[in-house]
Amino acid sequence: MSDESPADRFKSVLAGASRALAHDAEVEVNWTADAPSQSGHTFRVPMPGRSLPRGAAMEARGFADSFALKLRHHSDTLHSRHAPIEPVARACYDAIEQVRYEALGANDYAGIRDNLDATMAVRMGTDPITRATNVEDVPVQSALALLLREALTGQPVPAPAKAGVEMLRGWIEERAGDDFAALANSIDDQKAFQALSLDMLQHLELVRVEPQDQQPDDGDDQDGDEETEDDEQGDSAGEDQQPSEMAAETTEGEDDGDDQSESEASDDTDEADGGDEGEEGMLPVRPNRPWTDLPSAFDYKVFTEAFDEVVGAADLCDEEELTRLRAYLDAQLKGLQGIVTKLANRLQRRLMAQQNRSWDFDQEEGLLDAARLARVVVSPGQSLSYKIERDIEFKDTIVTLLIDNSGSMRGRPISIAAISADVLTRTLERCGVKTEILGFTTRAWKGGQSREAWLGAGKPQHPGRLNDLRHIVYKKADEPWRRARRNLGLMMREGLLKENIDGEALLWAHTRLLARPEDRRILMVISDGAPVDDSTLSVNSAGYLEAHLRKVIDWIERQSPVQLVAIGIGHDVTRYYKRAVTIMDVEQLGGTMIEQLAGLFEDN
Repeated sequence: MSDESPADRFKSVLAGASRALAHDAEVEVNWTADAPSQSGHTFRVPMPGRSLPRGAAMEARGFADSFALKLRHHSDTLHSRHAPIEPVARACYDAIEQVRYEALGANDYAGIRDNLDATMAVRMGTDPITRATNVEDVPVQSALALLLREALTGQPVPAPAKAGVEMLRGWIEERAGDDFAALANSIDDQKAFQALSLDMLQHLELVRVEPQDQQPDDGDDQDGDEETEDDEQGDSAGEDQQPSEMAAETTEGEDDGDDQSESEASDDTDEADGGDEGEEGMLPVRPNRPWTDLPSAFDYKVFTEAFDEVVGAADLCDEEELTRLRAYLDAQLKGLQGIVTKLANRLQRRLMAQQNRSWDFDQEEGLLDAARLARVVVSPGQSLSYKIERDIEFKDTIVTLLIDNSGSMRGRPISIAAISADVLTRTLERCGVKTEILGFTTRAWKGGQSREAWLGAGKPQHPGRLNDLRHIVYKKADEPWRRARRNLGLMMREGLLKENIDGEALLWAHTRLLARPEDRRILMVISDGAPVDDSTLSVNSAGYLEAHLRKVIDWIERQSPVQLVAIGIGHDVTRYYKRAVTIMDVEQLGGTMIEQLAGLFEDN
């Protein structure tokens, strides 16, 4: 013990306290330089520093306490069973549950309450509610969670968020004030608390109440027409309520129906999740909703392409910074790289096996067959002692890796995506398969110059996509890996990852593939959810970007020669792509990429 540093001792004590609080002896606590996270029994909390300043130590304890309380008092299965599909409602639903299990600890232990207060201060530092200047800028989930925390624990709203909360306090308390008392009485029962939470969201008009007694059997078309009329009435009613306008400004469509299948209202069900958190440093809330058919006709337009860019990674920062970022990436993932390399070697063996040459034996001419030497000695005049080498056809192939460079990928997901792409590229290059690595994001948060141009034009209705695209070429198909290796470090650059418009990025990567001469073209998309762009979603119909993405995917899968496969990190992408897999732990990414590619190569 005498050889331990203060940080080591602190980590040991923190792990012990977390195990005791969680009632779970398998809990492990690790330091991280990324966003704090929990994966099963493993907690990743901020490193407080070697000198263990009190504030930093309390932040680490606060995150560990929050994760331990979640492990002890929260059931993911129960939580997701009745989760609402509307993006704003789902964000509120998740935030309310976190308030519940943290309040259980804060009410029982003063030390935990202080630690969670320190953690709250960290969260408030990046929450848009602290920067809200009018009601439209206030994220509903943040205001609701802080008011509920005040009711359940008696703790006041943090000073930085107070102004934002006050803008919505009257509206929330008028509609859900009675619900707070009921929730306080059910705080230790997740199932009862969940039911009351859903009632509260209905009172706030964030979710629609589905009629239970109207199940007509006389025709789908009539039912669809009635639902469309209901949606139109709902939209009109929403225009008269300021908070509803604010919610629509955020995600455009939580008041829309979710059962339509034959009308334009089905677009509204496929909402892209809300732009509540558009400032840098915040992670967009990803929707995780069931499949809904696209309408037969769908128009997608772009307000202006004047500010879009397709740029090489080396053009976004100088060589010195690229070298530094690449070194940071390598140092961060030394352990993982060895694992992915082993998997890549396995892929190489499988690919090389498909390219192996075969022989035709018992030929009258060709190379002498060593297995027939005895026959040659005994009967020199005997024919059929030769063999001829025959090549097995292996289609010339190119693989494009299209990586989501949105803000929600920040931290370990983007690091592992970069290193997995790096190792996979080396492997495919050794096998004679060309590889292109692309990334997609936006140049700015909340619209950039495109939005400024739209404002200058007088805010025309339904402008279409309203942000500046940034499509990044990390490695060209004909470029050797050794020249592009440093470029992948760009994904580690602070401020690069912003918002994501997946449909246009998919079309861009697909167009590049179609221009290639290779016989087999494979496009692998690595993403962590649906398209999110605050600026676009705030001024167009709900689900605008997501509906476009679905149409693009359907077109590629039905008509294009390109083989499309997707990997979702933490969110279900199988509802978009026919050939897809979802992983919950980013450390599975390397192996999953390799297995998916191997399966494509083995397809006839």
